[in-house]
Amino acid sequence: MAKIDLLLGLQWGDEGKGKVVDALTPKYDIVARFQGGPNAGHTIEFDGKKFVLHTIPSGIFNEGCVNVIGNGVIIDAKIFKDEIDTLAVSGIDIKDRLFISNKSHLIIPTHRALDAANEKALQKNKIGSTLKGIGPTYTDKTARRGLRVGDIAADDFMARYERLKNTHLAQIKNLDFDMSTLTLDNMPFEQYEQEWFKAIEFLKQFQFIESEYFINKSIAEGKRVLAEGAQGTLLDVDFGSYPFVTSSSAIAAGACSGLGVAPSKIGKVYGIFKAYCTRVGTGPFPTELFDEVGEKLRKNGHEFGSTTGRARRTGWLDLPALKYAVMLNGVTDLMMMKSDVMDDFEEIQVATAYKYKNEEIDFLPFDACTQTMTPVLKSFKGWNQKIEKDIPAELNDYIEFIENYVGVPITLVSYGPDRSECIERAKN
Repeated sequence: MAKIDLLLGLQWGDEGKGKVVDALTPKYDIVARFQGGPNAGHTIEFDGKKFVLHTIPSGIFNEGCVNVIGNGVIIDAKIFKDEIDTLAVSGIDIKDRLFISNKSHLIIPTHRALDAANEKALQKNKIGSTLKGIGPTYTDKTARRGLRVGDIAADDFMARYERLKNTHLAQIKNLDFDMSTLTLDNMPFEQYEQEWFKAIEFLKQFQFIESEYFINKSIAEGKRVLAEGAQGTLLDVDFGSYPFVTSSSAIAAGACSGLGVAPSKIGKVYGIFKAYCTRVGTGPFPTELFDEVGEKLRKNGHEFGSTTGRARRTGWLDLPALKYAVMLNGVTDLMMMKSDVMDDFEEIQVATAYKYKNEEIDFLPFDACTQTMTPVLKSFKGWNQKIEKDIPAELNDYIEFIENYVGVPITLVSYGPDRSECIERAKN
């Protein structure tokens, strides 16, 4: 019986999932996104071109592959249209290969306004939101008042929209937020709202489907399906560094609810991680570097958010956190990204444990966000050479130590942004 394979980020997002999905897609008939929204940014580079996908699954560049936006994803019609238009400029027409779940929730303009108002009200305690309306949209989903893609065709869609908008405006007023100061994508709110409604009309040309039936039927027919996650395990709403997390389930279990598939139908779980760590926004980061080494990682790795443009925080690889993510997701294959970023490092370090409350531990405690956790570091000799088609001995030592620590093989090593810059490794 066919299974659905998963591809997930194991850190705080930005691991390089888009490149791996793009590279794996020729092996699959369907690629499906199962959670998150336009706060995600999956970067893909090939043939000298660079694309950043925010809502569309990363299999879209492989002709013959069907792409599905699942029910667990939330969609901003305006950002979605902009993404489609950008692809069209490059001659990529995806209309016949992209299906959207009727049950996907819509991000409306006041979701973004409410996001900005909430973040401002938090002041020094702000979460570090991307201000894309993600949290407010998922809040409305669980409060059972959200709008879904399938609602666009309803006769009373505008009435539902106005009702939800007015709810948001009342909340914004209570937060003492001045809407006249708000700009969305460099537009006043009213202009953005007009563009959003144009995008809603644009959205209607795509195929809305009952995606749970489509995915399960495809699996039953023997089709090869790859589920693509967004963000990363350490941002998961349940198991991440709460409250500095995203608003959806970014782990393997999220694929079941975000696509409507049973756990028994999960096959391989590809776990993606960087050879070091990065994080955007607020929250704990035990191995963070504040010196010239951290700045070198940022510069070499071009560590700036593909969605927000914000500089990412950088640090050494955190193995207890990686092992935690492997456990939560049932990872079968690890894929290490951006190893080339450390090509010119004489020494590389990794965290193998933490000093926490006067003891040494190798797990993530409940109060990781409020307690000091000092990493216990192990040093490795850097490979200090440009990686090409072969893995240097020093890099291989680094890889094998990681494999032994987390108990899962690393089957792919990426050494550059292009889809061709990968080395496959056999499982031991």
